Amino acid sequence: MQDNATEVTAAGIARLAGVGRAAVSNWRRRHADFPKPVGGTETSPSFALAEVEAWLREQGKLAEVPLRERVWQQLAGHPDGPVTALVHAGCALLLIHERPTVWLDVSAGSDERLAAMLPGALGQVLGVNTTLPVNTGGPAHTPSAVHPGSAAHTTAAAHTPALRTPSGPQLLPSAPLLRGAAELAAETGARQTFEFLLGRHLDANPRQYTLTPAELARLMADLAGPARTVLDPACGTGALLRAVETRPGQELYAQDGAPDLAALTALRLRLQSRAGVHAAVGDTLRADAHPELRADAVLCHPPFNERNWGHDELAYDARWEYGFPARTESELAWVQHALARLADGGTAVLLMPPAAASRRSGRRIRADLLRRGALRAVVALPVGAAPPYNIPLHVWVLRRPDRTAAAPEVLLADTGRFAGAARGGPDWQAVREAVLDAWRAFERAGRLTELPGLARSVPVIELLDDDVDLAPARHLPPAAAADGAEQLTAVRERLGETLRLTADLTPPPVDPAPPARWPLTTVGELARGGTLVLRTGGNGGRARVPVLTDHDVLAGTAPSGTLPESDEEAVLTEPGDVVVPVLGGGSVARVIDEATRGAALGRNLVLLRPDPAALDPWFLAGFLRGTANHRQASSYASTATRLDVRRLQLPRLPFDEQRRYGARFRALDEFERAVRHASRLGDQLVRGMYDGLTDGTVAPD
Repeated sequence: MQDNATEVTAAGIARLAGVGRAAVSNWRRRHADFPKPVGGTETSPSFALAEVEAWLREQGKLAEVPLRERVWQQLAGHPDGPVTALVHAGCALLLIHERPTVWLDVSAGSDERLAAMLPGALGQVLGVNTTLPVNTGGPAHTPSAVHPGSAAHTTAAAHTPALRTPSGPQLLPSAPLLRGAAELAAETGARQTFEFLLGRHLDANPRQYTLTPAELARLMADLAGPARTVLDPACGTGALLRAVETRPGQELYAQDGAPDLAALTALRLRLQSRAGVHAAVGDTLRADAHPELRADAVLCHPPFNERNWGHDELAYDARWEYGFPARTESELAWVQHALARLADGGTAVLLMPPAAASRRSGRRIRADLLRRGALRAVVALPVGAAPPYNIPLHVWVLRRPDRTAAAPEVLLADTGRFAGAARGGPDWQAVREAVLDAWRAFERAGRLTELPGLARSVPVIELLDDDVDLAPARHLPPAAAADGAEQLTAVRERLGETLRLTADLTPPPVDPAPPARWPLTTVGELARGGTLVLRTGGNGGRARVPVLTDHDVLAGTAPSGTLPESDEEAVLTEPGDVVVPVLGGGSVARVIDEATRGAALGRNLVLLRPDPAALDPWFLAGFLRGTANHRQASSYASTATRLDVRRLQLPRLPFDEQRRYGARFRALDEFERAVRHASRLGDQLVRGMYDGLTDGTVAPD
């Protein structure tokens, strides 16, 4: 009965069967026995998972639902919503992690027995007996745009624990999910199972959460340094506290105004670490859950541009040691909250919008932070480092002043040069090395020898003008330009060489010929016959390797992306693979070579691995790029085009004939690469000439 309560959408069915959504629509039209919708809307119906699974198996379209996919669909289709399901699954996984024998006893027998016995067992593990309120109908509320530090902005005077024991009636609809999660945990581990489910949920709902990327979280934790007590007052899903280096006797403190996020953070930390975890629900600025805490470190990704942060209620709050923040300066309220929760000499690291460094309404607070030695560094990140991805966010490093004299200099750094191409993300390795090297040298000496265009330590007195503008770009001299003319000459020479190569690679004239009438096959037929293997891009992976993104494939550039860490096995590319983007409508297919081998396959990409004895990869890639081929295999939504790779066609030709076509397609690919390289060099030369003429390093004659 409970399995039928789990619903799955058409997209979920497509994922189960490994097909495109268009195939699911065709099945509904062509097969009268296809399961009828049990929920959803007319345009987006949902179906009972058990009925869909049975139908797919009867049709021979599915030998067995993979365990991971079954558990995910049970979670995604939970009648009380995926967030409630995640919390229930996390509680059960925590019991499995800490008291496996108790779980075995509780899970023996019927679902009703499991639901009745589980609250008592969970109460012992969670250390609380308070039960969650019973859901009286409808899915659990999920904020439409939850930020890591989003606050419910209640006026409650007290906080509540992040984890409370669900009741038996609440747990009963989750029983099949809990059993499936336990089965998956037996294969991969309780922590890995929870990270997989949470990662899939976050990836499926990108607009509902503003996340802190793992690489940025690690950088912020490294800037804070080793710490025994760490606080995140706007914890979101716990990325910052998860990045903290573990130490014996460590205590982690977290708070968030969104109950769901606080609970998920508490579960993640309990499953990952042996540290003491103290997580609470509540509006941090209005109802601080840890008012007596004096932590060694505070890490925070606060909500940006909040007007309703408590300005009217908190005018005389003791935390405003550096000045009462204006209504438009919510970020400076979070800065002062972080400083108030630090022990003397403790370090706070906050992610900040760039406007907080220069808005006139905050200049008096910034000035006092400088005068008293609380603000130690401002680091400008590259565009694309974290949402919102279109602006270069800042990281502020602060230290609660102790009895020592205020530091006379502040570190300013700008890592904008390490921005990635398109939306591939920054070069995090370069960002980490540049920032940490500069910060550690500055910490040791109290000042930093200038690194032109990258970092310098600025005397506080230089910053205390009318604006108190802390934007690093305004205080850093440009990179040394002494060799600017030589660099431009080198670019010009490379451009000339590339243009000559492009001319040599230009395809020869062609003679007209009548259209060919070949017998055709499809990628789907070749996959079913074993001539090629079809894989889709993953949602994460354990391997820390470069990720080939759809933007890399479209632009013809090197792998530049990252994927969240998860227990999923990443799909790694091999020479001869053909990679096809499925979004955007462009006729593109890329053959993997030695330079791009070993990269992880990113989202919105499909990998085709042909049998080298039966199918030439360049022949395959070339015919997949045909405009008419793409048009007949694409479906169109109101704002996007999606390609069903299985419907792409190619002719049935002997292998020798395939190789003839493959050689011509490969030559076209070399010509295309040369043209793109020439375009990039031309852009670089033009940009360098403009910069040189305007900064005086290039003469106009």
